Amino acid sequence: MSHVFNKPTLWQRARPVFIGFDGPLSAAIVLLSVGGLLTMYSAGFDSGTRFVDHARNMVLAVGVLFMVAQVPPQRLSRLAVPLYCLGVALLVATMVFGVTKKGATRWLHVGVVDIQPSEILKIAMPMMLAWWFQRREGQLRALDFVAALLMLALPVGLIVKQPDLGTAILVLSAGLYVIFFAGLSWRLIVPVLLLVAVGVMALVLSEDTICQPDLKWPLMRDYQKNRVCTLLDPTTDPLGKGFHIIQGGIAIGSGGLTGKGFMKGTQTHLEFIPERTTDFIFAAFSEEFGLAGGVTLLLGFIFLIFRGLMIAAEAPTQFARLLAGAVTLSFFTYAFVNMGMVSGILPVVGVPLPFISYGGTAMVTLGLGLGILMSIAKSRRLVQS
Repeated sequence: MSHVFNKPTLWQRARPVFIGFDGPLSAAIVLLSVGGLLTMYSAGFDSGTRFVDHARNMVLAVGVLFMVAQVPPQRLSRLAVPLYCLGVALLVATMVFGVTKKGATRWLHVGVVDIQPSEILKIAMPMMLAWWFQRREGQLRALDFVAALLMLALPVGLIVKQPDLGTAILVLSAGLYVIFFAGLSWRLIVPVLLLVAVGVMALVLSEDTICQPDLKWPLMRDYQKNRVCTLLDPTTDPLGKGFHIIQGGIAIGSGGLTGKGFMKGTQTHLEFIPERTTDFIFAAFSEEFGLAGGVTLLLGFIFLIFRGLMIAAEAPTQFARLLAGAVTLSFFTYAFVNMGMVSGILPVVGVPLPFISYGGTAMVTLGLGLGILMSIAKSRRLVQS
């Protein structure tokens, strides 16, 4: 008796790789990516190959997203300790053998390229702490939180020493999100928030005294002091340190309700906006698309963050829940810090706007984070099925 076996088609063999992707999250990614491409075309069409390079980086990020989404969260948890140790080791190597550019030792020469090891910790740090708290699940003690804070303080301290305040803020916030989701008591959080609020108020009220040129701030470099003082009063040096903030504010305000129109931003194309394709691209976006465009972009980020938190809430394991929550709120930190510094409510630090700002390393890190969310979403659906 003969048996006939039907050979599976190419789609039937490839289908398991594509199923399980979260539809709402994918839609948010597509919409924000389209917004990023439009903005980069307008802001960077006369800046060499910026638009082409941005599109290439976006394709690379999608490839990273797709590959990471195929890795189950269980395997990701096994990579947490090696990746964290590698990142810290590279930070130490950067401190000793690093390449110095513009007064900062942030790069390490490996072979024929210079890498920035601190970027690894943006993902490795929340992975490590999520792994740690999963190991302690059901038996958490106060000392476990102390150990987590020490694991967080080591790389953050090394990054601050480079110095790279922007990346240090991102790594620190990602780690603190994991610690918060792991069950840190509000009795410990509220006093810290109140202390920060009091410190900010004191800073504002004493601006005339503490921003004197000959006054040194403890534990801070002169350029960091200048950034804070410029934030408090950018008009003290309108053509120097305050130029970025003032021009960013002019561009955002001149956009009005509906903006000047696509590729019609005068502040942008007359090159009044410094770093208009990177850190200050939100100013270029707001000038051309106005308040309506800014609110739409903000809603896009809110939807992305909301969907990421939904994925975290439904994740099948403690590791997946903590990691998804931290990665999602990291996107919030990126967007809040970037929009805040461009709008003049936060000091200027080197933090890109996800999907919108130009940057190869930042785009790959974005794809890696989104791939982790997709992986967790796929694992949830597999468990449910």
